[in-house]
Amino acid sequence: NKSEFEYKESSFREKMLEHVFLSELLQYAWRQEQTIDVLRSEVDNSGHDLVLDWRGVRRYIQLKSSKSNTKKRTQIVNAKLADKPGGCVIWLFYEDDGERVSLEYRFFGGSPIELPDLGCKRGKHTKRNAQEVKTERENTRKISRSKFTKFSGIGELINTLLGMPKPNLGN
Repeated sequence: NKSEFEYKESSFREKMLEHVFLSELLQYAWRQEQTIDVLRSEVDNSGHDLVLDWRGVRRYIQLKSSKSNTKKRTQIVNAKLADKPGGCVIWLFYEDDGERVSLEYRFFGGSPIELPDLGCKRGKHTKRNAQEVKTERENTRKISRSKFTKFSGIGELINTLLGMPKPNLGN
């Protein structure tokens, strides 16, 4: 069944959603006659998955994803993200209509030069230890869904991320 496939192939799904996100981002920039540098983290221990750079504005991005109908109220993020100026989290909510995957965006972070306040609530391990206790994960923070800003489209997200102006459609 499909949900079992999605569970077993979660790494594939995460990469596919990253590519959908980057495709939408780069298409938007292209239409604005702009280019964005995209850098990927080879190892996931720095708190970010991607780095975007546009005209010297740099964003360190940790990507998270959930199905659009999820009941999930929090995300666990790497605390090292707060060490990066302009660090932020983009939570991708995806819908698959059988032909195309579409995304809705939620954003956690500040301006491109601010560090996000991740709070002090730590995430927990998904598996129990020998004492049957789910212990706290040292370098993580739990962020409530209510702290994420919802965007109607990629243009609003890019404007918040990089300060790229929205197109002037009147000319």
